[in-house]
Amino acid sequence: MAKGEAKARTSGTRAAPEPAFVQLLTPEGDRVEHPDYTVDFTDEEYRSLYHDLVVVRKLDAEATALQRQGELGIWASLLGQEAAQVGSGRALRPQDMAFPTYREHGVLYCRGVDPIAPLSLFRGVDQGAWDPDEFKFGMYTIVIGAQTLHATGYAMGVSKDGKVGSDDGEAVIAYFGDGATSQGDVNEAFIWASVFNAPLVFFCQNNQYAISEPLERQTRVPLYHRASGFGFPGLRVDGNDVLACYAVTRKALDDARHGQGPSLIEAYTYRMGAHTTSDDPTRYRIASEVEAWQAKDPIQRLRSFLEKQRIAGDDFFAAIDEEARVAAADLRERVLNMPDPDPRTLFDHVYPHGSPELDQQREQFDKYLSSFEGSGH
Repeated sequence: MAKGEAKARTSGTRAAPEPAFVQLLTPEGDRVEHPDYTVDFTDEEYRSLYHDLVVVRKLDAEATALQRQGELGIWASLLGQEAAQVGSGRALRPQDMAFPTYREHGVLYCRGVDPIAPLSLFRGVDQGAWDPDEFKFGMYTIVIGAQTLHATGYAMGVSKDGKVGSDDGEAVIAYFGDGATSQGDVNEAFIWASVFNAPLVFFCQNNQYAISEPLERQTRVPLYHRASGFGFPGLRVDGNDVLACYAVTRKALDDARHGQGPSLIEAYTYRMGAHTTSDDPTRYRIASEVEAWQAKDPIQRLRSFLEKQRIAGDDFFAAIDEEARVAAADLRERVLNMPDPDPRTLFDHVYPHGSPELDQQREQFDKYLSSFEGSGH
């Protein structure tokens, strides 16, 4: 659904953005048609999407609460971005590979990774507790934009291995935020992916802020326009519309697996909470802006659709809420019962075969720990 482009900030206040994007579900929960994208879901598939959105949000809220209570070192919430993550995550086929940032908890859930895995990482218990090859989901990447280069190299390998050109071909997706588009790594990834026609979808979750920096201070053109400068297609999708996110991502991935090269999807959404739990968003954005985006909430949007189409009723919604509550309670209990790791394991996976410098550091650390023996600390 085409709408007017977003207006620039004036007098320190931003008007509600109305970009041109692909949309299949309005904020009021009404289905609309698009000439190039659609979905053909059963009632059960619609209900399944709603289930994922609700559970993912509840688990994320529980993780935020755990951090506030000192149980996690930090947490990057996905609040407001559930549709972009669940829609794109469900669009992946089993053989496709995903490269996340540190906020893709919804995609992680869709790939079948135990939701506790990122919490153990941010609790400092391990350095990532899932097998990227088993789940086709890479490790969380803290270095902004680095995963786009990892994804590009992986996708180039897929192509060189001859795993493109058919329905069974493989495709790769790289997730990043609007702030990452200012990084050299992302632009280098665009160049290499384009030149080598890599089967890769760049999925940018434009949540309007690179920490405290608003979008209009990051770019003078819509982000998806950048793709044309690198020689591949780009489009903008309503990132709060789970149906549109699914449809757009599925087509882009299928195009990639058939050898049509990379593409860029800009999911236009909003970070409802803080950048991380160490951030205070009230210092750089106004309450009315947040309220305007609350009216576009991805979960309420799909719920309105299910109610209007009589696909689900009160009993269903209550059952999903209870399932999410139980899942969150279970997650909390498992986090609190995590054993503390041996501090010496910090050295285990730095180099595959060790190094003299690492051995020296380990020895010094052992002496430091031994100095506390018998002291009661």
